[in-house]
Amino acid sequence: MEINLYNLDIERGVLSAILFDGENYEKVAAILKPKDFYLPFHQDVFSIMEKLYKKDYPIDETFIKEELAKEGKFDETLMFDIISTAPVEMIESYSKEIKDKALKRELLHFSNVVKQEVYEKTDERAVDIVEDIQSELFKIATESEDGDFKEMSLVTDLTMQYIKEQIAKDSLLTGLDTGFIDLNRMTSGFNEGDLIIIAARPAMGKTSFVLNIANNVLKNNKGVAIFSLEMPAEQLMLRMISSHSSIPLQDVRTGNLNDEQISKITETMDYFATRKLFIDDNSIQNIHSVRAKLRKLKSLHPELSLVIIDYLQLMVGDSKERHIAVAEISRGLKMLARELKIPIIALSQLNRGLESRPDKRPMMSDLRESGAIEQDADIIMFVYRDDVYKIREAKQAIKEAEKEGKKVDVQIVEKDIEDAEIIIGKQRNGPTGVVHLQFNKKFTRFQDKALPVNDMQATPATFEVESNEVDMAPI
Repeated sequence: MEINLYNLDIERGVLSAILFDGENYEKVAAILKPKDFYLPFHQDVFSIMEKLYKKDYPIDETFIKEELAKEGKFDETLMFDIISTAPVEMIESYSKEIKDKALKRELLHFSNVVKQEVYEKTDERAVDIVEDIQSELFKIATESEDGDFKEMSLVTDLTMQYIKEQIAKDSLLTGLDTGFIDLNRMTSGFNEGDLIIIAARPAMGKTSFVLNIANNVLKNNKGVAIFSLEMPAEQLMLRMISSHSSIPLQDVRTGNLNDEQISKITETMDYFATRKLFIDDNSIQNIHSVRAKLRKLKSLHPELSLVIIDYLQLMVGDSKERHIAVAEISRGLKMLARELKIPIIALSQLNRGLESRPDKRPMMSDLRESGAIEQDADIIMFVYRDDVYKIREAKQAIKEAEKEGKKVDVQIVEKDIEDAEIIIGKQRNGPTGVVHLQFNKKFTRFQDKALPVNDMQATPATFEVESNEVDMAPI
């Protein structure tokens, strides 16, 4: 069966409509690129229209003929065919029709490429060939940019457009709102293509911290995907329900709830049921499976704006040498963040060595397999709560004293709300420093530090910037 993958009448009609009214160019350019036209001459004409538009010149027959003649591409017969064609009225609909046929032509070409890949790469593993095919197919589906060099005129145009967008904003945020005032100030939000590492020793609350961020993103009607390699989806939801409803996590877990709390949990469940939250709690994940799942999810749900992986060291690598495997995973996540144009947060464990230091605040060197992670990450943050160590040391002192039959004057003070520090150890495009938060243990919820009663109108400024220099470590 012969499939018609182009329609020259429609192409001529769309180009004629632009010649008839230059303002139609923007409507068409929002949908089509020159390569979407089937006839090479039509591609050339649309390219010239783009050139004239950028120079703020009239998009008319005279200028187009002149520019095409300069490039030796003018064809009087084909130009007459365009001019003599009646302009289409529903220009956006016809532009989408051209786009649809262009994508089908690209898919047909892609199917031939797939055959060639399979026959020529007989020595490569099938999973690697599938990876290449998925990548190319995703580019077709999402109209991603190709890997060619960008001309400086395009780069400057895009940069100026970005600056204008930031000026028009009411806030200084350039990326996702984290939900924390001072963290937003230091990071300007989590940006597209960023790989963010959040690391901590066990019991510091790193999972709770990222779930709090996720909940804030969901409040803004954006999508969040979570790969939970450590705990089932139900346990994650219990934490999110507790934090969102302000019902103690222990009561939610044990079902020790009164009628009012049950009603509140029902409301919270209804709320989450309407959010774009996706949880994959498969405990075995590698970079290939994560990439394939996210490409599919992003194509189905373009509103996907944040990915969380809990946690990086639990992912399976191709190499038997762990440091090489982690390097592959880290680099893969960074490339995936850029491809999908969304930030990816990966949680990470820290080495036990810091436990033997007097000051147990984490440093970059405490990251497990830190070399690759430190290089690939755009932001590295550590979650630290000093009270965890104080309580642990007090309990240890009492235990040792009891063994020796001694009395020890040690008091254990369990606070409902503890001070917490988010230590920014690396930020490729911003300062490093410390953001001071509070951690509500009952609800597993991090929150901005409370203001003094006599200073409730003041703007909180609780971060301590250790360095105002931008970290320009190589990618």
